[in-house]
Amino acid sequence: MAFNLTSKSPTHYLRLSSSYHKICTLYSTRTQKHSHNGGNRNIHSTVRPVEQEFADPTLNSAQSANAADNLRRSYLYVPASSDKLLQKSLSLTVNPDVIIYDLEDSVPPTKDDKGNARTRLMSFLEAHKPQSEITVRVNDVSSPFFEEDMVQIVKSPSIHKLILPKIHSVEDLETVGRALWTNSTSGTDIRTRMDIIPSVESARALWNLGSIADWKYNDGRVRITGLLFAAEDYCADTSILRTRTRRELLYTRSRIAIAAKAFGLESIDMVCTHYKDLAYLKEECEDGRALGFSGKQAIHPSQVEMIQNTFVPSAEEILHAAKILSSMKSAHASAKGAIGLEGEMIDAPMIKQASKIIEIAEKAGLDIPNV
Repeated sequence: MAFNLTSKSPTHYLRLSSSYHKICTLYSTRTQKHSHNGGNRNIHSTVRPVEQEFADPTLNSAQSANAADNLRRSYLYVPASSDKLLQKSLSLTVNPDVIIYDLEDSVPPTKDDKGNARTRLMSFLEAHKPQSEITVRVNDVSSPFFEEDMVQIVKSPSIHKLILPKIHSVEDLETVGRALWTNSTSGTDIRTRMDIIPSVESARALWNLGSIADWKYNDGRVRITGLLFAAEDYCADTSILRTRTRRELLYTRSRIAIAAKAFGLESIDMVCTHYKDLAYLKEECEDGRALGFSGKQAIHPSQVEMIQNTFVPSAEEILHAAKILSSMKSAHASAKGAIGLEGEMIDAPMIKQASKIIEIAEKAGLDIPNV
C-alpha cells in the first residue's frame, strides 16, 4: 500500500513505530553481517526471516515451519511408467525444485500397468537419490489402485510428500490419513510424518477449500503443506471453456492462492499445456506469481528454467525492496515514524512486503544491492 506524502499525518505513522523497530533490528543485523562484501552481494542469510515478526498467530508451528522451508517454484512431473524418464530425472539440464513421480494419469489404468509402475518407482528410489525434492502423485482415493499405493509408499524412506488427486472434501482426506497411518504402523518402521498436497480438481473441492486447507490427521503427523490447481480436470468438472487469456480461471486461481496464504501453505499453479511456447509460459508464470502463487507445475523439462526464473523477484523489485528497508532503517535511526521514498509514503505493509521480497531473493541466491 502506498500513500501520497500528504495523505496521512505523521502521528498516524508514529503508531507504527513498534513494527518499524522490529524490522529495523533485523535489517540492521543483516546489513552489518554482509556490509563487508560491498556493492552487490549474494546473500545466504542465517538471520531469522523478517516475515516471522508478522506471523499469523493462528498458524500452527508445522505450517509456519513449512513456510520457512526452501523455495519450491517448479514441480516437474515424471511418469513412473518409463524407465527412460526415471533415469533422465537424475541428469536434467536444470534441476526442478520438486519432482513429482507420477503413478496416476501418466500410467495406463490397468492393474498390471499400475503395479509395474509402482514397483519400478520403488526400486528406482531405493537405488537413486535425485537432487530435487521428491514427491509422488498417487492414484485417487476412489480408484482400485489407491490402497496398494499406500502400502508401498510408506515403505520408502525417500518419500515424505504426496500429491493427492481428486480430493473433494475432508472425508477424502480422512481416508488418506487412515490408510497412511495404518500402513505406517503395521510394519517395523513407523513413519513419523507424511506431508500431503491436495489437488483441486472440482467445484466441490473449491467449495470446501477452507476445510481442506486446514485439515490434519493424528496430531499433524499427516498434514497439508500445499494446494495444487489441476486446471484441466477442474474445467472438465465445471464445464468451463479454456482460453489463452485465462480470464475464466481468475476467480478459481485467486481463491486457491489466497486460501494457501491464509493457512501458511505452498500454492502451486496450473500446468501450461503449451509446453513448446516459452513466451506464453513466461506470461502464464508472471500471471500466476502476480496472483500470489508460490510455484507452478511443469510437464516438460524445458519449462523448468523459465518457471524458476519467473517465480522470484525481479532485479527491479529487489532494488526497490532494498531501498525501502534502507530508508526505514535511516528513519528509525533519526527517530522518524514516517518514511518517504521516491514520492511515496512507506508504511508497515510495504515494509513487510519488501522484507518478503528480500527473503525470497536470498533463498534463490540472487544479488541483493547494497543501498
